[in-house]
Amino acid sequence: MPPKQQRGEATVDRLLTTALEVYAASGRQGFTVNAVTAASGVSLGSLYHHFGSFDGLAAGLYIRCLEQLLDSVCAALTRTRTARTGIRALVQEYLRFTEERRDAALFLHASAYSGYLAAHAEEIRAAKAVKFEAIAGWIARRVEAGEIAPLPAPVLEVLVMGPVEEAARRWLSSTYDIDLKQAAAVLPDRIWRSLRPD
Repeated sequence: MPPKQQRGEATVDRLLTTALEVYAASGRQGFTVNAVTAASGVSLGSLYHHFGSFDGLAAGLYIRCLEQLLDSVCAALTRTRTARTGIRALVQEYLRFTEERRDAALFLHASAYSGYLAAHAEEIRAAKAVKFEAIAGWIARRVEAGEIAPLPAPVLEVLVMGPVEEAARRWLSSTYDIDLKQAAAVLPDRIWRSLRPD
């Protein structure tokens, strides 16, 4: 890789890493272009060169955090042999990521209604599609094998991800008294019951 490209990739990484640190330390109110450029030591011109806008940086950070989460979940799924152990692995890995990578999980959950998601919807959709394809493929194979009830894909997604995302959201908000380890112990079997074929 040419040195110029290496420097560009290092700058992108520094901006994304610093953006997450700024968000974690200051919340949505303190998550500003000035805060990120000051903390990273990267010029405003360089930020705009790499991301086009501050919304572009935020969308890039969202994609990075999402890919990290989904890579962890996919890796956990590939190590399983049955639909039931796969669902357990998916739930537990999502909640483990939430606890161990709190800043990334918080940014993902807090970004749900942010303007930069809409402004960069195609880019985000493309990044999600690649990662979700692996999870959807795993579920589809289990449905075909008769291990998971043949429900519409969006319904399966709600049954699997809805309880997990809500548990993570409540834990991240710190306004609810929820124990993620307890949720990781209880939710997999409860979710599995809703997915078993009749």
